[in-house]
Amino acid sequence: MLKRAAKRIAKSVGHFLLVSFVLAIIGVGVLISQHGSIDIGDAPLAYKVGGEGPFVFFNDETQIGTNVTGSDNVGADLLGTGVEINYIRGSREENFFIEKRSVPLTNQTAEPLKVYFALEDATFTFNLKPLDTLNTNTPSVYESTAPILAMSDLEGNYKTFRDFLITHSVINENLEWQFGEGHLVLVGDMVDRGFSTTQLLWFIYKLEQDAQKAGGVVHYIIGNHELKNLQGNFKSAANKYIPIAGLIGKSQADLFSHNSYIGRWLASKNTIEKINGHLFVHGGIHEDIANLDLSLQQINNKSKAYYRQMYFPGVADKVTESLISTETGLAWYRGYFKGDASNTSIQQTLDKFDARSITVGHTLQFKVNKQFDGRVFAIDVKHPNDYRGSFPTKHSEALLIERENFYRLTETGERTAL
Repeated sequence: MLKRAAKRIAKSVGHFLLVSFVLAIIGVGVLISQHGSIDIGDAPLAYKVGGEGPFVFFNDETQIGTNVTGSDNVGADLLGTGVEINYIRGSREENFFIEKRSVPLTNQTAEPLKVYFALEDATFTFNLKPLDTLNTNTPSVYESTAPILAMSDLEGNYKTFRDFLITHSVINENLEWQFGEGHLVLVGDMVDRGFSTTQLLWFIYKLEQDAQKAGGVVHYIIGNHELKNLQGNFKSAANKYIPIAGLIGKSQADLFSHNSYIGRWLASKNTIEKINGHLFVHGGIHEDIANLDLSLQQINNKSKAYYRQMYFPGVADKVTESLISTETGLAWYRGYFKGDASNTSIQQTLDKFDARSITVGHTLQFKVNKQFDGRVFAIDVKHPNDYRGSFPTKHSEALLIERENFYRLTETGERTAL
């Protein structure tokens, strides 16, 4: 009797384990098919806030004393646009304090600012540019014969981005620009989710200046998550940034407000650009937008006017609404991957803007690929997180356009023709 009972129990346990195993395999399959992943904890340093910064805010009434004589006396005062620079110092054990200073924002402001990256206990530096360089007249069209390297959706992961650029010789180990007159195109969603958003944004800012000195260009295309941050929507942001804002006496929305340097810098970026005959936009171009009697520059100007306005139906005129809608808007559209577009409609879009291809992020792919007979290139992949492992393992990729040839680049340095 006991033996029969034991056999029944063993058989039931065996069935249970078998069914559990099968369900687990199915679950993993569904997870992978939907571009899902399981995060494996956060490194403790992800939440380190000591050393975070700089957080830079405009203070137009700041009067800065400037010693122009070399003596101990203040020789003159520079009254004009100034900025307040904030760093978080200290630690929970030793108590936090805010290092704060005000400086004039002029062409002579040469003192480099440092950005700390806790994971490696390392820093990089950059110089802050004057206010008049943050205009909204960023060109919408660029023409050259230089190569283009495009990435999207880095989502607050500085190390991942930096290492990929080193692997493909865009920069060297000293973070110096090596891409000559090349175009580095960031196709939106550099913010949210990751724990290195501050580091990533200032690094992009630094690269802009370094590239310009070499004749190259860094293009930052606005994605839907940049819009969310400019509009005060931080549901997808790492929770680390709530206490960071509080420590410097700000709200999280203040970090990207019009009064913040990063906020005003982001608000100067375009939603769509054409580079060497190729269009770059985060979401895509709905055919309604292609049918508008608007140039790329007009599209960008209309879009920028609503960067800080959270979208709802009726918020803008009919033409502008098509540009900013969360369904048809340039930073939101997913129609290329939902059967809403065809070779014919996409070709009409290309003809409208005299372009040869469209590169988009926003919609996850297993790898960088071409669609619609090479009219559309999809480059949104799951990049590794700086402070977090995952299953399946994530791998960075990018698109290279060189002499009208298209290549898929991987984090290991591979280059495959598309």
